[in-house]
Amino acid sequence: MPAPHNPRQNHLLAALSPAEQERLYPHLRLIPMPLGKVLYESGDVLRHVYFPTDSIVSLLYVLENGASAEISVVGNEGLIGIALFMGGETTPSRAIVQSAGHAYRLVGQHLKEEFHRNGVMQLLLLRYTQALITQMAQTAVCNRHHSVDQQLCRWLLLSLDRLSVNQLTMTQELIANMLGVRREGVTEAAGKLQKLGVIGYSRGKITVLDRQKLERLCCECYAVVKRETDRLLPNQTRGPRADPAAGA
Repeated sequence: MPAPHNPRQNHLLAALSPAEQERLYPHLRLIPMPLGKVLYESGDVLRHVYFPTDSIVSLLYVLENGASAEISVVGNEGLIGIALFMGGETTPSRAIVQSAGHAYRLVGQHLKEEFHRNGVMQLLLLRYTQALITQMAQTAVCNRHHSVDQQLCRWLLLSLDRLSVNQLTMTQELIANMLGVRREGVTEAAGKLQKLGVIGYSRGKITVLDRQKLERLCCECYAVVKRETDRLLPNQTRGPRADPAAGA
């Protein structure tokens, strides 16, 4: 039996103080996140934020000719809609569900009110934004300097970190759209990983069979993002780090 849904399945929501949880949890709405669902398009005014629990959302930058490339992935470590508390209200990226599951939706005004209380949530969201910026920057460097094989390894590892299983439902065409490369390049890279026994691929399902080997084949970009994310953000068993300035 699958575990019942709970806001604490999202690491940011789990790390809030009891008082913050009491104020925010009643306003959370659990919603399904089917594969391919678009949460917002480029230029949309954001009205809600989304806290994924068992889903993954890709942030894509879309060009005028329709071509796109993924700039970051968001799962149970974070939220979708940072423009709301950063003050911008809109963003030039598109948010689309990469791996189906669920998320908790919150009206943006509730998030902004809690953010401006200057409590734990504000610290968490600022640290999350720093981690997200790191991921975006490293993705740009990786896409420019590393091979499609290495980019695919990085993408698989980042996705795995945000799931409780070792299987992803994703066609090679969708992966190519995410990475901004030709489908033939993804097919070749996936074929190499399959021959090495790192992944199994069948009917749009990718199963990671040897994570350690996958990490060895990956460029340094995954490790950079993971270290920064682990340094800045809580996980299910660890609360947010205390602010060093708090005791000064």
